[in-house]
Amino acid sequence: MTLAPGRFAEPVTFARVARRPRWIAALVLALALAAGFAWLGQWQLGRSVASTATSGPKTEKVVPLTSFAKTGTTFRDDQLGRMASVDAQLVPGDWVLLSERLNGDRQGWWLVGHAVTTDGDELAVALGWAPTRAAARAAEATAAIPTPLVGRYLPSEAPDGPKAEKGVQSAASVAAFINQWAHFTGHVYPGYLVSHSAPEGLTRIDSPRPIPPDAVNWLNLFYAIEWAVFAGFAIYLWYRLVRDVVEHENESLEQVE
Repeated sequence: MTLAPGRFAEPVTFARVARRPRWIAALVLALALAAGFAWLGQWQLGRSVASTATSGPKTEKVVPLTSFAKTGTTFRDDQLGRMASVDAQLVPGDWVLLSERLNGDRQGWWLVGHAVTTDGDELAVALGWAPTRAAARAAEATAAIPTPLVGRYLPSEAPDGPKAEKGVQSAASVAAFINQWAHFTGHVYPGYLVSHSAPEGLTRIDSPRPIPPDAVNWLNLFYAIEWAVFAGFAIYLWYRLVRDVVEHENESLEQVE
């Protein structure tokens, strides 16, 4: 490259290179790719919310317990907090008192009974709440359940361990209950039922509907973020390539001078 004496080549600017036809075409391609990635990210983001917003059972509709739970099986997540009905009778004398149970913001006692269904299956039933042990114990004499029994089905809790041996029990543990029931045939539901009505002398146990699962599918949300990054990278790649051409051509001019 030959320059007239006393003249210097003007430095190459980013704007000059970016206006060249090949880089305009490259920009159009980068924008098209970015738009595609952005659309995919928006679609993925929509799925991250919709995939969980429509999932899960309608817990407040009362259905037969046998329609979704069986004895001798494990408790499933889709059974949590479902309202259920069952025909059953209490086994006289098979009572368990649970301490340190909150009803709203008050701490007290649960009276838990041993129920046998018309099919011969066994079920732990939290009958009601009392503020004192004496009140809960007094309710045993007249405790009864309606037919059908309606309540909220909840998973068994972990046993208390050493405390239970001292007669102090606070966990609603089916495994612990069956070791205390005088009559047990072996066909027991893995969860327990919180009665929707309480016997005389007890207060109905507060059992609100379960909190719905987080309405965001985090895996889909992560993919949406990835697509957004790809969209930005497409534009950045075009910018970086043009910038490299500008730097290379300016270096060539400096060597000629």
